[in-house]
Amino acid sequence: MTTALITGSTSGIGAAFARRLAADGHDLVLVARDTDRLREQATELHDRHGIEAEVLTADLSQDKGIEAVAARLGDRKSPVDLLVNNAGFGNRGRFLDVSMADELRMVKVHVEAVLRLTSAAAESMRERGRGGIVNVASVAAFVPRGTYGASKAWVVQFTQGAARDLTGTGVRLMALAPGFVRTEFHERAGMRTDSIPGWMWLDADKLVATALADLARGKTLSIPDPRYKTLMGLAKVAPRGLVGGISARTRKYGPR
Repeated sequence: MTTALITGSTSGIGAAFARRLAADGHDLVLVARDTDRLREQATELHDRHGIEAEVLTADLSQDKGIEAVAARLGDRKSPVDLLVNNAGFGNRGRFLDVSMADELRMVKVHVEAVLRLTSAAAESMRERGRGGIVNVASVAAFVPRGTYGASKAWVVQFTQGAARDLTGTGVRLMALAPGFVRTEFHERAGMRTDSIPGWMWLDADKLVATALADLARGKTLSIPDPRYKTLMGLAKVAPRGLVGGISARTRKYGPR
């Protein structure tokens, strides 16, 4: 039986990955900051699907938390076959309205943690000649959106570059770039969502199903919905100033 480790597993996209992977028979390592929620989630998934669910409490904005998860990924006696780097958050406000401490915390979670955990997982997977890594980014990676968009753009570029470098090793890497998903993400960041058109919202469970299918097909980037694929295609050919203006007007909503 294979094992998947999911960061930010207790809500949103992370929880959807946990539900789907448990239903498919994978054992899980569930990572988040809230121990009580982790234990509740682990018990529910174990009782419903008969899988083993390990709890690992870790704050990925802290070195200690990153090191704990990296150590688990490097455990050769109990290997992890799939890593889902999902932990992340949004800050409400424009550049200079958000504190530098919060900006740096975002870089720590979205960039440094992803780099260090991907490296730890990939090294172990390469030794075994198999494994998969999904790094959750956002369609915000493709439009000007301050620190959030920049950090997610880094996730996309890093993941695709690492995937190329590991070609032929049996290790697959993929960046997942969702749009607006009905999760706790926006509420936690204090973002309004009432003006977002209904057609722009994605279902987390369907998103995960598409993402896992794309990973199995060997894709290095998954934009898991035709609507967002079309929007991102238009963004590539639209004038940069127009895209930036639209992005600025919708900044308070923040996709994902």
